[in-house]
Amino acid sequence: MLLIAFYIAIAAEAMTAALAAGRRNMDWFGVCLIACVTALGGGTLRDILLDHYPLVWVENPYLLLLVCGAALLTIPLARLVDRLKWPFLLLDALGLVVFTVIGCNIGMEAGVHPIIVIVAGMVTGTAGGILRDVLCNDIPLIFRGELYATVSMITGTIYFLGLTAGLPDNLMILASVIIGFTLRFLALVFNWEMPKFVYDREMRK
Repeated sequence: MLLIAFYIAIAAEAMTAALAAGRRNMDWFGVCLIACVTALGGGTLRDILLDHYPLVWVENPYLLLLVCGAALLTIPLARLVDRLKWPFLLLDALGLVVFTVIGCNIGMEAGVHPIIVIVAGMVTGTAGGILRDVLCNDIPLIFRGELYATVSMITGTIYFLGLTAGLPDNLMILASVIIGFTLRFLALVFNWEMPKFVYDREMRK
C-alpha cells in the first residue's frame, strides 16, 4: 500500500512541478529537471545527510523514467492538469505524509537519534518542494505560513512514537497517514496557517 501511494505521489509531484516549470517558460529539459528535483529531491537530500547509499533513484533508475514521463505528459495536458487543482492538492497531501513515513523509516534504519528520525521524515516530505520553488525563483511554500512542514513533523512524530510503543507497523503507517492527510486537508479547507513574523522598519519610524 505504501509503495503504491509512493509511486502515485511521485508522479503527481512531477506533474505539478512541470506546471511550475511551464509558468517560467522552461524548455523540456528544464521541465524534467524541475520534476526530478521536486519528486526525488527530498529523498536525495535525506540520503546524503544520513550517509544512506545508494540513493533511491540510483538504486531504482526507473523512478527517473516515471518522473520524466509524468512531467512530459503534463506538457500536452497542461490546461487539464491546471484545472484539476483540488485533486492534485490532495495527491500532494498524500505525498507529503507518505514521503514523511518513508523518511522516518530510513532514519530508524540508520539508527539516528529520535529527533533526527523526525527531521529525516520532514526533509523527505518537504525538501523537494523547497528546491523547486528556489529554482523557480519563488519563496518556498512552507515559508509562507502554510501548514506543511508542521503536518510532516506531526505525522512523523505519531509514526515514530507508535512504533516505539510497540504498535504494529501496518497500523502505525495507516494511522499516521490518515491523521497527517486529514490535518493537511483541513488546513487547505480552512486556510489554517502558521503565525507570521512581520517586521517593517519603515513602520517603526
